[in-house]
Amino acid sequence: MFYEAVMDEWGKTTYVPTALGNILLALLILALLGCAVAFARAHGRKLAQTADGSAAASTRKASGRLTVRQLVFCAMAMALGTVLSNIKLFHFPTGGSVTLLSMLIICLPGYFFGLGAGLLAGVAYGALQLLIDPYVLFPLQLVVDYLLAFGALGLSGLFSGAKNNLIKGYLTAVLGRYVFAVLSGWLFFGAYAWEGWDPLPYSLAYNATYIFSEAAVTIAVLLLPPVKKAMTSVRKAALE
Repeated sequence: MFYEAVMDEWGKTTYVPTALGNILLALLILALLGCAVAFARAHGRKLAQTADGSAAASTRKASGRLTVRQLVFCAMAMALGTVLSNIKLFHFPTGGSVTLLSMLIICLPGYFFGLGAGLLAGVAYGALQLLIDPYVLFPLQLVVDYLLAFGALGLSGLFSGAKNNLIKGYLTAVLGRYVFAVLSGWLFFGAYAWEGWDPLPYSLAYNATYIFSEAAVTIAVLLLPPVKKAMTSVRKAALE
């Protein structure tokens, strides 16, 4: 009802969403974004209470205007991340690619608004990736590859509010995605292991190649003074 089975180029069965499946995925994305905003609002209230020591200031910080701004920011991050994910600096033939900073963009909602908002925005982004470019061999692989792996990018929220800790948050998020990518490669794609390699070492090496390559490029970009200044401005605008 929600997915139909088709054969891929290697003769494997993959699952593609039906029209009803696409509708449900779109509704899931909207629901997750709404939850992300709710978490972000709660996070903003907590920060206001810490800074000002008053419930009145908390109410002002968690006003409807701030909620709308955060919703717009999360939606823009997902849209920009999707665009950048299609700008591939290098694409591996059996899956995985080095993109133009797409992981960084998806890490920003968590870094700005907190762990809960980041995780939900990441899961919503994973659902969007599933909607746009699905490749599913097994139902559980769908959960690991799309919802958990991309959701892990929200771990940047562990460093939310910490000045100049975007790089730490980004690296933590990337490591989270790597763990789930390795798990997926080991459990579901072991048949594609290089000759003489066991599935787990193959998955560790293969996924490290493209994930950490993009991470290295991103860190180099983040260390540029103009980029650091721009990120500070964006963070300030997101939290106003």
